[in-house]
Amino acid sequence: MHQIARDIFHIPLMPKNSINCYIAEGVLIDSGIRSSYRKISPHFQDIPVHLHVLTHAHADHQGSSHRICKDFELPLHCHPKEQQRAETGLVTKDYPSSKNLLAKFQQIFWAGQGHKVDKTIQENDMIGNFRVIDTPGHSDGHISLFREKDGILIIGDAATNMNLLTTITGLHLPPGIFTTNREENIESLKKLSGLHPAVICFGHGSVLVNKNREFENFVNRQIP
Repeated sequence: MHQIARDIFHIPLMPKNSINCYIAEGVLIDSGIRSSYRKISPHFQDIPVHLHVLTHAHADHQGSSHRICKDFELPLHCHPKEQQRAETGLVTKDYPSSKNLLAKFQQIFWAGQGHKVDKTIQENDMIGNFRVIDTPGHSDGHISLFREKDGILIIGDAATNMNLLTTITGLHLPPGIFTTNREENIESLKKLSGLHPAVICFGHGSVLVNKNREFENFVNRQIP
């Protein structure tokens, strides 16, 4: 676990930051895959956690959600359009092809049991000092979280900071085979770019300190 800023902690769940979750102001953001429970839960001894929020309900983000919420009595929040997947555990249904081998693998081995959503959240709701931003595209109800006072952006899978095949660090769009609407995802990135975030926390890849506007330059390159 690495501290990024005040009350913000990064928990890498697989080697080379290939899957990440975060604890932000006592809120667990995402939960990796089903087996990530054993890496996440010990940190609750050091950092009190009172809430669990999903950026979206794909298998590599909700995999441990049910067990964590049950064992630690945490309420679960997500966007209304993610609620059904979060509650049923059928998390690959909005993929462009839910029957491809990778989707089947994720559903069988990565996805966790569904868990009741206690509250749905959407644009401009506040989670502590973080504002919820609707960023659909990768999934219908994908959200990001932004703390204006220091520019911390938790971006989920709206973009990645690694090539998921080579694991080499660098900004990329999320893989098309797992993305519901690529054009909508780019529109969401344009929206996030306008925030000029100082630090960006990704679901996949290393945390980016955005000193030289790498993120804004990346987003501009995606615009036709």
